[in-house]
Amino acid sequence: MTTSGRRLRRGSLTPDMIVTESLRLLDSEGSDGFSLPKLGRALGADPTAVYRHFASKDDLVLAIADRLIEEAMAGLAPQPCWLGTVEQVVRRMRATYLAHPAAAALSSYRTTQRPAEMRIVDILIGAVLQAGFEGAKAALVYRAIGDFALAWAGGEAALGALDPALQQSDRAAWTRAYLAVDRTGYPHIWQIRDELAGVPDDGIFETVLAAIIAGLRLQAPRPCGCAEHATATVAAP
Repeated sequence: MTTSGRRLRRGSLTPDMIVTESLRLLDSEGSDGFSLPKLGRALGADPTAVYRHFASKDDLVLAIADRLIEEAMAGLAPQPCWLGTVEQVVRRMRATYLAHPAAAALSSYRTTQRPAEMRIVDILIGAVLQAGFEGAKAALVYRAIGDFALAWAGGEAALGALDPALQQSDRAAWTRAYLAVDRTGYPHIWQIRDELAGVPDDGIFETVLAAIIAGLRLQAPRPCGCAEHATATVAAP
């Protein structure tokens, strides 16, 4: 049955409907709840009907990955400042992956070769070229930016996709194991043991992103000249 309780009319199933329902299942039930039989029941269709639109479950996963990119980049346009474009892309990917942790954990490391991915690759390469990078160096810088965005957001999403009890256990380590370290055995941890527990995820992300932005600005043949980035530091906001 569909989520509205109706069976679909034969032949009315579309790829967009399948991806939308797959994303809903992943959001509500996690990756363990994502299977073709469950998807078929949610769609009100025979599970085999999915194969009329996708060659395999993996093909569907790639389509889900591209949907996440499409959602993240909705309305995105290149910024006057190329570093602003980079920042927007990275922040948008992170926000979308955190909103859909199970889907992101399942697909963040994949290359979709689909329209949304192609569009964002083109926008990022445009920013890199605007910075004055060329040829192999431009390709390397683009890959470094793109892989950082996907790996960071995917890693956070993977934690968010875990069972809540496991998430809590991992986060509690900073107030349990690290707070109680022996001063003699681990003198450097001991020195900031109280502060470690208070470090926010957003602060970590912004600190790393600021370091990357500062490094790109220093390396670029045509550094950004806007006031925001001319005075930027590596420290988190």
